[in-house]
Amino acid sequence: MSAQELAESGVTDGLVRVSVGIEDWRDLLADFEQALAAIG
Repeated sequence: MSAQELAESGVTDGLVRVSVGIEDWRDLLADFEQALAAIG
């Protein structure tokens, strides 16, 4: 998508997209904790 199309769709640089399947909630939590620790 072009920058204009992204902006019109509400997609910003700070957007975080989460796609969840059938993982165990503890695995998802651990993944989020690891990701957040890596950026902050």
